[in-house]
Amino acid sequence: MSAVDTPPVTSDAILRFLRVTLHVGFAILLAVAIVRLLTSNQDRGGRYLFLALALVLAVVYLLGTVAEKRFASGALARDPLRFAYLWLALVTVLWAVLMVGSVEFSWLVFPLFFLHLHLLPRWAGVTAVVVMTAGVILAQWQATGAATPPLPVIIGPVFGAAFSIVTSKAYRLLYQEGENQRRAADELRRTRTELAATQHEAGVLAERARLAREIHDTLAQGFSSIILVSRAARRSLESADVESTLESIDMVEATASENLAEARTFVRGLSSPALEGTSLVESLRRLCEKTQLEAAARGVNLSCTFRVDGEPVELPQPYRVTLLRAAQASLANVWLHAKAGTAVVSLAYLGTEVTLDVFDNGRGFRPEEMAEAVANRSDGSGFGLKSLAERVAVQNGTLEIESAPGEGTVVAVRLPLGLQMSDENEGMA
Repeated sequence: MSAVDTPPVTSDAILRFLRVTLHVGFAILLAVAIVRLLTSNQDRGGRYLFLALALVLAVVYLLGTVAEKRFASGALARDPLRFAYLWLALVTVLWAVLMVGSVEFSWLVFPLFFLHLHLLPRWAGVTAVVVMTAGVILAQWQATGAATPPLPVIIGPVFGAAFSIVTSKAYRLLYQEGENQRRAADELRRTRTELAATQHEAGVLAERARLAREIHDTLAQGFSSIILVSRAARRSLESADVESTLESIDMVEATASENLAEARTFVRGLSSPALEGTSLVESLRRLCEKTQLEAAARGVNLSCTFRVDGEPVELPQPYRVTLLRAAQASLANVWLHAKAGTAVVSLAYLGTEVTLDVFDNGRGFRPEEMAEAVANRSDGSGFGLKSLAERVAVQNGTLEIESAPGEGTVVAVRLPLGLQMSDENEGMA
């Protein structure tokens, strides 16, 4: 395995190694002290008493380390840190009593240095280390029986205390780094969760907006057409014009069939059925013919023509749907509201863009006043222009509406071809 395949060593791994080393060192030093106690010349009663105390110390120390380990792994719910001072005091008192009985237990002071420096505040930990160092020097001096403490008796504990303080500082820095990394990881997970929730909500809202556009541009307009044509059929029936009535009924049936196909398309998540098996040019031509027939069924004399400029090219499916929906929405407004006699749908391929212009010679309107009026409506109508603008914006296109009272209306859609066509070709490669 190469160096790049070796997983990185984290601060948590280093801290775990140091903790294990500390506990193992304490166990080894305690075992050595017990063995030295059992082989010493101390009377049997004293040896058994200190042996019992040593075993109590081992049990207390083990209970504290096991509780810490279980809490870190999640197996223990209550944090044992609240009992840390009591546990440390009990361990220290047991060690001090054992050291008075046998100087061999004095070497346990080195792992105890680290415990005090880690669990206590900095000043309290250093003070405890100084006091314990003095106690070890005193105990070892008395064990030698010398009039003055030998130099090794002083140097050994002092050097060990100094080394423990320096090492504890490094341990504390690693511990803080580990905590910082843990907090950063928790914050990252929280941020990811919030981001996922935000993206999900945005996706839901986008899907709602898409369905609203689809329903308005297809089903809602179809139902409006059915209502208006059925009213025309009623009037024809009342005037005994059977031929006009039958034409209106045929138109209602055709529109209802198209709406049913659109509804089934929504369920399948497909594009418009008007584009299935045919080109955009042919779909727009049929749309103009249908618009003229629907207007005639209502008794409106509307001439709707379609023309193509430039050489047609294959367009991406989102472009085809957008342009078809734009023509449907614009022509629906023409024969529902404009009271026009002529409508022209023009599709132009201009190399770098494709354009769709829908012109009518109707009564026209002021676009700024229309936008304000639509915003104030409470019946849900007037969604067409907003829906069309959203459709075009999704495809990075532009929508322009030119109109004035008595001068007709032009709805112009521009969709760029360069980037979209290159993306389409890459997807087909």
